[in-house]
Amino acid sequence: MNDPVRDAVDAAYRDEWGQVVATLIGMTGDWDLAEDCAQDAFALALASWPRDGVPRRPGAWLTTAARNRAIDRLRRDAAGAAKLRQLAVLAREPDQGPEDDIPDERLRLIFTCCHPALPFPARVALTLRTLAGLSTAEIAKAFLTAEPAMAQRLVRAKRKIKEAGIPYRVPPAHLLPQRLAAVLAVLYLIFNEGYDEEDERRALTAEAIRLTRVLVRLMPGEPEPGGLLALMLLHEARRATRKDGGVLVTLEHQDRSRWDRELIAEGVAVLDRALAMRRAGNYQLQATIAACHATAPDAASTDWTQIANLYKELGRVAPSPVVELNRAVAVAMADGIPAGLKLVDEVAASGRLEGYHLLPATRADLLRRDGRVAEAKGAYEEALKLAPTEADRRFLAGRLREL
Repeated sequence: MNDPVRDAVDAAYRDEWGQVVATLIGMTGDWDLAEDCAQDAFALALASWPRDGVPRRPGAWLTTAARNRAIDRLRRDAAGAAKLRQLAVLAREPDQGPEDDIPDERLRLIFTCCHPALPFPARVALTLRTLAGLSTAEIAKAFLTAEPAMAQRLVRAKRKIKEAGIPYRVPPAHLLPQRLAAVLAVLYLIFNEGYDEEDERRALTAEAIRLTRVLVRLMPGEPEPGGLLALMLLHEARRATRKDGGVLVTLEHQDRSRWDRELIAEGVAVLDRALAMRRAGNYQLQATIAACHATAPDAASTDWTQIANLYKELGRVAPSPVVELNRAVAVAMADGIPAGLKLVDEVAASGRLEGYHLLPATRADLLRRDGRVAEAKGAYEEALKLAPTEADRRFLAGRLREL
């Protein structure tokens, strides 16, 4: 039987956890105290909302409850006396909700979690713990790491923030591009960690989309958050068709009637708003490529010439051998297999994708299309040896059987 109060608390946890923690960190500067008091506030909601009813503004109620809990905790600590006086003033204004503070507080927390001074794995873990409210065990499971090791990673990250004096604030304008890039990279990694996995890690993808929506709202003048959100939505729209019985399904063979047209429409609209700012960047270009695929009525209608040109521009904005490999595929589809194979061979000769299974897999697919069966078999066998997942191995083995 559904429990409407429990559902309301769960919804508030998803929507308000990051804001409650952000507000308390801003007040106290103590990350552990903020998280503990936020947990206490949600526990109190579970106890009192069935009796008193769900408040009109759950976020304001939870923030006030967490703040009062912080005051009680600091009263027991003589070292917290100065901070207690500051909190006491704020606590006299319980009717003032946090809405006016939401942009600044949550944005400060995002940028603090993703500060370039922190190691990249720590940024990801801290973002999931503090903004998304995932437990240490959940984060450890998602990234296939032992829980004690993940706990130490979080402890070290918080210690680094304190000892290095990393400021809890939105960076000044001249540092914003560097810091924003770090934030977007963390969010996209979180999305990808859940995107290719089964149900137990799907929550990561949902959290990445949710946090990116927050960032788009908080930074309406920056186009790249919109580009990333559009990219996530367009990928998510076809996620259900990417595997069949645990075997990968290539884009051209996916059942387009099962693609989520509402997500595609939203992704294209978000992308259009970002591109209208006329500062196209990495994520906007990737999203535009994804939109070319998502809006084509069938595989044969795909505008490969445009996609090849977009990959060329992406290679200029964000140089990468993977981008070059993807461009080779687009060139092969637009200008003929020999032209694409020439580019694949150039990428291979550079040595920058050595050990990357998609390099021989891409070459194998182009050779197969060109009718060079013996060469294609050898390339597929090489890719199969390098394939990192069971889904990849099943797909490649199936291609070999077809040949």
